Amino acid sequence: MSMTRKRFDHINQRIAEAMQNSQRSADSPVTLLAVSKRHSWDKIQALYELGQREFGESYVQEALEKMKQSPHKDIIWHFIGPIQSNKTKDIAPNFHWVHSVDRLKIARRLSAQRTTHETLSKPLNICLQINISQEPQKSGFSTDEIFTAIAEIMTLPHLKLRGLMAIPKPSKAPAEQKLAFKQLRELMQQLNQRFNLQMDTLSMGMSGDLEAAIAEGASIIRIGTALFGPREY
Repeated sequence: MSMTRKRFDHINQRIAEAMQNSQRSADSPVTLLAVSKRHSWDKIQALYELGQREFGESYVQEALEKMKQSPHKDIIWHFIGPIQSNKTKDIAPNFHWVHSVDRLKIARRLSAQRTTHETLSKPLNICLQINISQEPQKSGFSTDEIFTAIAEIMTLPHLKLRGLMAIPKPSKAPAEQKLAFKQLRELMQQLNQRFNLQMDTLSMGMSGDLEAAIAEGASIIRIGTALFGPREY
């Protein structure tokens, strides 16, 4: 058995066990997002052959090169990295999801630039990045300002507001991990209720805390090195 297969099976087993332990039902699935940044196309292809279809990238030019290499039309590409304003023109038409919308300006530009694409009829799925641990060095909406910002974001015509994303302050304590994820889940519930939204996605959890994230309702977990091995470049 290849190392890729072993890693893939191991992560999926952890997900299954976390789902069982948290008593998550089958109608509340968890999507495994393979974070392929800084990994070669060959490694993406190896996971594709095992059934993986959703891949996350953080660097625009690197991602576009991989998209050109890919013969597969059924790959779902997620942008998960920091977004510079001048990169939205490439992100908007080429990705299916963007997880890292961290300010109004970026949301406006993504909506405007999605219109230049042949898939105009398909809005861009977005998650709003929340600085859930209130770390000054991290980007993202605060839990206060999101209530003001979302009122405009929900009106942007070429975006589909799917949910929230967060990267909490690292912790090895399961209770602390769960607390941050619980706060994000409750925030989404509050926003849905106040603005009559139907957000359904919590992008949260990585290899070190996926069990806590799943227990608190994660929809998408983002796994990189634990799937691909050490980054190549």
